[in-house]
Amino acid sequence: MSYPLNFEPSAVDDPALQVQAENDALIQRVNEEITLGTFDPTDQQLLRQLVEGLGDSRGLVRLRFAETLGEIGEPATPFLREALAHHPDVVTRRAAAKTLTLIADPAAVPTLIHAFLNDPDTVVKGSSAGALARTGEAAVPALLDILASTEQPEDIKGHAAWALAFIGSEAAEYLYNALNAASLDVRCAVIGALGHVAQEQSDEKSCNLLVSSLADPEPLIRTEAAAALGQVTYPPAVEPLIRAIQDTDLDVRKAAINSLGKIGAPQALEPLQAVLNDELEVIRILAKLAIAQIERRQTQDDW
Repeated sequence: MSYPLNFEPSAVDDPALQVQAENDALIQRVNEEITLGTFDPTDQQLLRQLVEGLGDSRGLVRLRFAETLGEIGEPATPFLREALAHHPDVVTRRAAAKTLTLIADPAAVPTLIHAFLNDPDTVVKGSSAGALARTGEAAVPALLDILASTEQPEDIKGHAAWALAFIGSEAAEYLYNALNAASLDVRCAVIGALGHVAQEQSDEKSCNLLVSSLADPEPLIRTEAAAALGQVTYPPAVEPLIRAIQDTDLDVRKAAINSLGKIGAPQALEPLQAVLNDELEVIRILAKLAIAQIERRQTQDDW
């Protein structure tokens, strides 16, 4: 339902419908002002009203408010941060976090981190993690700190690792430096993120670091590196992955075989055929699948 600019919401009797009418009139007026170039981004009262509109009971209306605030951009950040940190209505906090995702203002990182770690609502936490991911490089140090913490639960660290991987190439320099961190959680997350960097940019440094990590003393790091190399086209990785077929750790062997199948390198056929009689059934099955992938690719290349 839409209302003209001269509509009087007070004419509606039901309080809930009156709030909806006021929100409809507000969002229509603001969008018209934005279109006409007359919107005043320094009007703090108006910005607060727009943020309050994020609590509307109608999903599509909340989306309109979020999109409008996203178009307004950084002038709206302080009011969205305030709502995310302190608003008693969980719907408003959720929408504030999602709107900060649209704006991606580095100034919001401290508030997003606090909400990610402390808000009692899981949707607010997840949306805050998404906003941190979209914010990019400015969020990386805080995400690495979370991963290095011994106090944060695994689900929080999992979201932080996902955000770091999403940021990808923007975080490259931080990732290079963090690869030798003392925390195993940090190093695992860094390996996964380096895989994304290598995919995005065909980044040789990232690929070389992944290859080097196949010799890491930690099996978990070797496993993550072997899996990540299956997502990039990097010929120098093939021979180290072939050697990893004989790794002392089962998960490393499995990841190496899977990645060789994805890469499709013909020189892996003979080493894979050699493990078709391995004592472990899972290795025999994975080797057979990898061989089929490589042979299928060879057939396609012949065409």
